Amino acid sequence: MPNLILFNGKLHTQDESYPDASAIALRDGRILAVGNDEEIRAFGHKNTKEIDLQGRRVLPGLADSHIHFYEWSLLLRGIMLGNTRSLAEMQAEVSEATKKAGEGKWIIGGGWNQDNWDKPIAPTKADLDKISPQNPVVLWRKDMHLALANSVALAQAGIDENTPDPEMGVIQRDENGEANGLLFEFAINLVRDVMPISTDIEADVAMQIAMKQLHELGITSVHDFRIMGGDGGAPALRTFQRLRDQNLLKLRALVMLPGEFVEETAKTGLQSGFGDDFLRIGGIKLFADGALGPRTAWMLESFENTNETGMPLTPMSEMAEKIAIAEKAGIGTAIHAIGDRAIRELLDVYTEVLDGNLDQRDTHPKHRIEHVQHSHPDDLGRLADLGLVASVQPLHLVEDMDMVDATLGKRGRWAYAFRDLLNAGTTLALGSDCPVASPNPYLGIQAAVTRQKNDGTPAEGWYPAQRLTVAEAVYGYTMGAAIAAGTENMQGSLTSGKLADLVVLEDDIFEIPPLEIGKAQVKMTVFDGEIVFRRE
Repeated sequence: MPNLILFNGKLHTQDESYPDASAIALRDGRILAVGNDEEIRAFGHKNTKEIDLQGRRVLPGLADSHIHFYEWSLLLRGIMLGNTRSLAEMQAEVSEATKKAGEGKWIIGGGWNQDNWDKPIAPTKADLDKISPQNPVVLWRKDMHLALANSVALAQAGIDENTPDPEMGVIQRDENGEANGLLFEFAINLVRDVMPISTDIEADVAMQIAMKQLHELGITSVHDFRIMGGDGGAPALRTFQRLRDQNLLKLRALVMLPGEFVEETAKTGLQSGFGDDFLRIGGIKLFADGALGPRTAWMLESFENTNETGMPLTPMSEMAEKIAIAEKAGIGTAIHAIGDRAIRELLDVYTEVLDGNLDQRDTHPKHRIEHVQHSHPDDLGRLADLGLVASVQPLHLVEDMDMVDATLGKRGRWAYAFRDLLNAGTTLALGSDCPVASPNPYLGIQAAVTRQKNDGTPAEGWYPAQRLTVAEAVYGYTMGAAIAAGTENMQGSLTSGKLADLVVLEDDIFEIPPLEIGKAQVKMTVFDGEIVFRRE
């Protein structure tokens, strides 16, 4: 007998058996049955709770296929600079935080993007030293591939004119050779290594607050990634495990492991998918290159009006070795690749490593490329041929289109090529890359469907041939994400026997104007058969 019945709804089941169901019955964290109101309500008994959905749209619980959940949870306690429109505004935020923190306390924040400022000039440590001379300050740029530190933070990290660039990182310097405060890629870890570590209680509370924010968006699953190496892997996994042990983990979490530990992971016998319905081990995360914003994406041709072609972060010989170890050990791989050369080189590596196994290999573990932001047209069909998942973040294209036009020119037509990837047979798993972008999946769906800014520009969409339909975008946030996680038999559709995760929308994203999708509100979120959010 069901614990909960939802009826009089419009269920987008993604199950061909019941494509137009109106009711669903849940029991003990599973979907008991899906169908019409009459047949489903007949399952009820005196202790069954029934809810009239009043014609609202119901989707499977949404998944964010690429989120830095642990880091975002902790960053929510810092200063968020995504809305700053000038250096002065950023300085004002830092100044206010410094006054509240007290002398010597760390000031941590993120989200700034000088390309959105009235004067798009990169800041330096001098801009922070003026307002926070006694406190160490570190502020991540929006893409998380660049950070700004003040003199106190640099000193605590031991960074001076004699400090060499670390492997896969750059310490930017002024004309005198002195570090100017801008740290690219893995150079950021020099400061991260001396930052205070959150206590267990602080991390637990932070993640519970962040979970509630995701429930308000209808998100019931996350694929959690670490940011740029560092020591975040162990604290993050321990926090997830503590919450799981206390029955406080109200998300299905697929946790990625730092790629530098693939040999150790393989030796233990640990494989992708190990865990339970709440917490599972994903794959290893590696970085092929940087990002478009700081011009560290690895390109086949130079950026417009420069001689720069970005930078590889992991040598491809090392990448091949690690992917081969992972494949043999049953561990999935998730490789960050932004630029067209990084993507091509990575596809060549996968071709070499998986050669001869494509017809015989099991569908698990999944190998996936994260972002796939700018591909050469010759390479767009290769992911499907290799069985690779494209883990993409649609909201980036709205925020990046002007920057891509400026840095890539006409080559931008191959950026965020979702339609070409999908038409080639590639599984798309959609996510946000939060805190790089908002975790709001409806903003992501709107971006994938319209390829327009909120003001409706460009009029026909930015390279509109690459648009997705609403149904295709929803699939990417549900079944596509489940396929990427290897949990498609348990998640991704409203099917009898699957996990009881679903979202009831206040606004029907299939019927409202496409440019209104991002404003859609959630009426109710159900996780593991429990109502975890309800808008009164």
